[in-house]
Amino acid sequence: MRINDTAAIVTGGGSGLGAATARALAERGARVFALDLPDVVEQAAAVDGVTHVATDVTDADQVQTAVDRAADSGSPLRIAVNCAGIGPSQRVAGRKGPHDLDLFRKVVEINLVGTFNVLRLAAAAMGRTEPDGDQRGVIVNTASVAAHEGQIGQAAYAASKGGVASLTLPAARDLASVGVRVMTIAPGIVDTPMLATVGEEVRQGLAEGVPFPKRLGRPEDYAQLALDVVEHDYLNGEVIRMDGALRMAPR
Repeated sequence: MRINDTAAIVTGGGSGLGAATARALAERGARVFALDLPDVVEQAAAVDGVTHVATDVTDADQVQTAVDRAADSGSPLRIAVNCAGIGPSQRVAGRKGPHDLDLFRKVVEINLVGTFNVLRLAAAAMGRTEPDGDQRGVIVNTASVAAHEGQIGQAAYAASKGGVASLTLPAARDLASVGVRVMTIAPGIVDTPMLATVGEEVRQGLAEGVPFPKRLGRPEDYAQLALDVVEHDYLNGEVIRMDGALRMAPR
């Protein structure tokens, strides 16, 4: 899939993985629409080629408005990368009682339902474009190694990311008829704002647990892989781990 002269949507585009991906796509000539919550958009750094759009990925009307804006930009909407997500931690049954049900719902709503909401609306818009060769677009979702090795306290997060991973193949099969590919990246421990409150000693310990290279992942690593997926036309319906061969321990 060609990146230059296309429109691209990146959710969670105001920081972390999404911001790095939006910037990388813009540097390759895409017109990028970076979706994020209003408070994040207000603080997001200006980047040439990137338009920040205040959007709640769980809101169908807001996402449809953002998709329409990208589709009407003058460049065909070919790319959507779903990076929006949250990762709170709580045990199923802990000292304070059972896991908060509303918190579980919120994590699944944002991480899984939000991803599907963007996927379905972006795919519909892509399906209305003229094909580039035999393709119309590609959608890259974000799971996590927690989908396979969720740690203590990650029941909600692991369930939501497991859903994203399981969504990949049936979505790819559904969208094959309109020429849209669907792929998922499952990052390991990446140095994003989610780790901002962790001390340096803890960060070093996390890095030491990675077989090779012994460092935390970088948002730019994710962005590079996302662009590789976009450009590699024979990648479809699969989850790719990006984790330095890490396998998560229980805690």
